[in-house]
Amino acid sequence: VQLQASGGGLVQPGGSLRLSCAASGLTLDYYAIGWFRQAPGKEREGVSCAPAGDSSKWYADSVKGRFAISRDNARNTVYLQMNNLKPEDTDIYFCATVGEPCTIGTMGPRGRLGYRGQGTLVTVSS
Repeated sequence: VQLQASGGGLVQPGGSLRLSCAASGLTLDYYAIGWFRQAPGKEREGVSCAPAGDSSKWYADSVKGRFAISRDNARNTVYLQMNNLKPEDTDIYFCATVGEPCTIGTMGPRGRLGYRGQGTLVTVSS
C-alpha cells in the first residue's frame, strides 16, 4: 500500500497549486482522506478532510474559503486545490487515511492516522 502526495512547488502569494494524493494497493473511495501539513520538528496540522460517505468535508479555519478538497475515484486520487496562497501556508503537505467523520477530533494532532504517504513541499514566497 502506498500513498503519494505530489503537486507542491514554489508559488507567489496569491497564487494557486493543486496537490494530488494518489494511491496504489488501496481503494481511496473506501476511506476518509485527510490532508495535513507539518514542518520538521513541528506538530502536524490538519488542513482538510474528505469523508468516504455522505458526511461533510472538513477544513481548518485557516484555509476555509481558499482550499477545496475533492475526489476522483476513477483515478483513485484525492486533490487539494489551494487558492490565494499565503506565506504562512508554506509547509510540507501529506495525505493519510483517517477515521470518520471528518472533524477536528479526527484531524487534530491526536487523531489517528492510518496509511500515510510522504509529503510534498509547498513554498509560498515572492
